[in-house]
Amino acid sequence: MPINKDKVVTLHYTLLDGVDGSELERSAEDAPLRYLHGAGNILPGLEAALEGKDVGEDVEVTLEAKDAYGERDDSLRQRLPAKHFKHAGKLKPGKVVRLQTEQGPRLVTVVKVGLKTVDVDANHPLAGRALRFQLSVKDIRDASAEEIAHRHVHGPGGHEH
Repeated sequence: MPINKDKVVTLHYTLLDGVDGSELERSAEDAPLRYLHGAGNILPGLEAALEGKDVGEDVEVTLEAKDAYGERDDSLRQRLPAKHFKHAGKLKPGKVVRLQTEQGPRLVTVVKVGLKTVDVDANHPLAGRALRFQLSVKDIRDASAEEIAHRHVHGPGGHEH
């Protein structure tokens, strides 16, 4: 059964830096990635590379920054009043914090902590980087009507959200 729209795909992945090849992340052996193909749950370039593949196939794809998490946008670095971070506990550079914005919740990375201000970067941590993905397809199944309606995979007992 090849991968196509409305299939639930289970795969293992290794994410590598697209330039130097260093490993950035990998799925745990007991925790593969599951996603609903065609629902926009993974990067479009990955979905395109997996289209038509079958169980047991390995796929390697390199995405340029613009096709992965986008180019870095310096306007997304901001200095904010420290009062907005009272909920976040002890702040230090590199900590990722969820902030409520006018556009809804947003994850930001703390860059610098001052007495009254906090400098943050709202770019995705992998923005501006070419990325290489090594993917191994482990399972493919038809999505349930509920999964298709909700546009994501549900766990064995129902919702996985």
